[in-house]
Amino acid sequence: MQMKDETLRIGLVSISDRASGGVYQDEGVPAMQAWFAAALSSPWEMESRLIPDEQDVIERTLIELCDTAGCHLVLTTGGTGPAPRDVTPEATMAVADRLMPGFGEQMRQISLNFVPTAILSRQVGAIRGCTLILNLPGQPKSIRETLEGLKDEQGGVKVSGIFAAVPYCIDLIGGPYIETNDAVVAAFRPKSARRPRT
Repeated sequence: MQMKDETLRIGLVSISDRASGGVYQDEGVPAMQAWFAAALSSPWEMESRLIPDEQDVIERTLIELCDTAGCHLVLTTGGTGPAPRDVTPEATMAVADRLMPGFGEQMRQISLNFVPTAILSRQVGAIRGCTLILNLPGQPKSIRETLEGLKDEQGGVKVSGIFAAVPYCIDLIGGPYIETNDAVVAAFRPKSARRPRT
C-alpha cells in the first residue's frame, strides 16, 4: 500500500505591477518564505510566482498552482485594497468552489489592532478542490502579524493568527498533516484530530 505524501506544497504569489515589472524588489514572497521556514516543523516545499495586478493573470496563476502544481495551500500578497487595480479578491472568488469568510474576518480583526485602515482590506479565504487559498496583506510586517497573531509581553496569545486554524482546515480538505513550531504559532485541532508529536 502506498503511503500518502505528507509533504505540504505551498504556492506563494506576490501580486504587484511594479515589482513584477522590475521597478522594485519583491518583498512579499521572501517574507512568506521566511515565515514558513520558522513556523513549520513538518516537511514542506514551495512554488512561487511574481505577477502583475491583472485579474485574468491572477486567476490563471491560482488555477495552475491548485490544479497542476498540486499545492495544498496558496497564499497571495498584494492587491486587496479598494484601488481600481486591486483585484486579488475578485480573482480568488472567481476560481473558488467555496468561500471561507472567517479567514478574511480574522485578518481584518488582527490588523485593526495596528491601523484603522484595516477596514479597507478585502482579503478573502477560499477553497478550490483540495486547496486552501488565502489573500494576505502586502507588507512583510503585516504578513507576519496576520499569520502569527498578537502575543502579550509574556508570550501568551492575545489575538490568534489565521495560521492556527490552517493545519486543521488542510486536514479536513484532504491534505497532509501539518505540524508547527509552537513558539511561532501553535496549530489548533480538536483532541480527536491530533497525532502524537514526531
